Amino acid sequence: MRCAARLDGDDYVLDGRKWFTTGADGAAFAVVMAVTDPAAEAHKRASMLIVPTDTPGFRRVRNVPIFGHAGAGWDSHAELEFTACRVPKDSLLGPAHGGFVIAQERLGPGRIHHCMRWLGICERALGLMAARAVSRELAPGERLGDKQIVQAWLAECRARIDAARLLVLRTAWLIDQHGFAAARDDISLIKFHVAEVLSEVLDRAIQVHGALGLTDDTVLAFFYTRERGARIYDGPDEVHKIAAARRILARHRPGRTG
Repeated sequence: MRCAARLDGDDYVLDGRKWFTTGADGAAFAVVMAVTDPAAEAHKRASMLIVPTDTPGFRRVRNVPIFGHAGAGWDSHAELEFTACRVPKDSLLGPAHGGFVIAQERLGPGRIHHCMRWLGICERALGLMAARAVSRELAPGERLGDKQIVQAWLAECRARIDAARLLVLRTAWLIDQHGFAAARDDISLIKFHVAEVLSEVLDRAIQVHGALGLTDDTVLAFFYTRERGARIYDGPDEVHKIAAARRILARHRPGRTG
C-alpha cells in the first residue's frame, strides 16, 4: 500500500502506482484503495476512492501480459500510475479510512463466486476429458478410455469436484445463516481447496488430450493459463492455509473453553 491520497482542501490528491488492476482497460472509472492516514493503525490507514479514468494525472501504463497475452477490456490486468491526480472529496467510497473493512466485506462473497466459477470450469474440463477418452482410438478396438490409469483419473476428478462443490455449498449456507465471521474458516478452506482441485482437473484433462490439449483447438489451454492465478489472487493458497490453521489451533489451546 504505497499509493497515497492526501486531502487538499475539498479534494483528494493521489500519487502512486497500482499493478495488476483487473479490467482497467476501457473502464470509465477505477476504484482505488490508497493510504489516507499513514499514522493510523494498520487496518485504518486506507480509504477507497472512485477515480474517473479521464482525470488528469491518471495513466494506464500498460496491460500486464499473462502467459504471453496482454488481454483487453475486462479480460486485462493493467499497471496504473497516479501523478497529482485530483478528485473531489465526495469521490470517497464509504467512510474515510474504511477501505480495509470494505475490501474484507467484498472478499468473502467474492471468493464464493470464484469457487462457483472454478467448479463450472472443472465440469467443462471433465466433460472434455471423458469425451476424449471414449473417442480417441489408440489401436483397432482399443480406445484411450480403456486404459485403467485414465479411468482412475476420471473417477478421482469426479470425486474431488463433487466434494469441493459440497464444501462451497456449506460455506454459502453458513454465510446466509450466521454471517461472514462464522464462515471465516470455511471461506479460507474453499479458496485454496477448490483452486487446487481446478488445477488438478485441468492438468489431467490436458494430459488425456495429449498434444491437442496444449493447443488452442480446445478451451483447455486457455483455462489452464487463465486460471493458474486462482491459487494466487484474492489471497495465495499459503496465506489461507496458515490463517485457517491458526484459528483451528487457537480453539485447541490449553485452558480454552467453549
